[in-house]
Amino acid sequence: MNGFAHQTVLRRETASLLAAAPGRVILDGTLGGGGHAQALLDAGARVVGLDQDPAAIAAARARLSGRDIVVAHGNFRDARALLDQLGVSEVDGALVDLGVSSPQLDDPSRGFSFRAGGPLDMRMDPTRGRPLRELLDEWDEKALARILESLGEERFARPIARAIHRAWAGEGIADTRELAEIISAAIPRKAWPRDIHPATRSFQALRIAVNDELGALGDWLAQLPRLVARGGRAAAISFHSLTKKPVGAAEEEISANPRARSARLRAVERLS
Repeated sequence: MNGFAHQTVLRRETASLLAAAPGRVILDGTLGGGGHAQALLDAGARVVGLDQDPAAIAAARARLSGRDIVVAHGNFRDARALLDQLGVSEVDGALVDLGVSSPQLDDPSRGFSFRAGGPLDMRMDPTRGRPLRELLDEWDEKALARILESLGEERFARPIARAIHRAWAGEGIADTRELAEIISAAIPRKAWPRDIHPATRSFQALRIAVNDELGALGDWLAQLPRLVARGGRAAAISFHSLTKKPVGAAEEEISANPRARSARLRAVERLS
């Protein structure tokens, strides 16, 4: 499937919360490999699918060929403009699955992996935006520290930022593996987390900054009243728990896909 095989989390719960059914049109703003869209289609809904990653678009088109879905390349922050281009005035449901997907993480050429050497890129959409290597030319040590602390909740943000900035200003940083080594070395060994790679939080923060993920989410939330029809629902899947009472994956799904353990699904309804 074009190298974009991805295990979809919370498929059944998402289709249920969005009330997918015949006659309903649902926007999947992060189409990915098409797993959620397939669940929505299987429930009888029509789907408009968006994704900023061309590899995901190609995979979803192959997977969902012949189904009642319209697919477009674009960021969910531009959903209103993209729907206007497609002639869709409003939808009955809208979904975003936030964060990075397994195929993006597993492909070293995308620059997300700290386990294998890849380019300093980290763009979700390699056709637009600026890669990490260009931004490192602009960010000073203080800016780097702010990014690592605010977007990665990294308590060693300052020494990590100092190490990255010095290496970049000196001989440079060859690839993501070297970047991960620099980050790990800046954290006291006794403070390394037991369950994740020591560079995980920093890589998360850099990825969020490169892709302006918080800005995109803000744009998405602001336009929801102009996307979702009255009585319709909007849902988001994230991999953190910032609000109370989210829907989590069942034990059966977690056993089959451990990544689902941290997945959280939240939904709101637009009142009539």
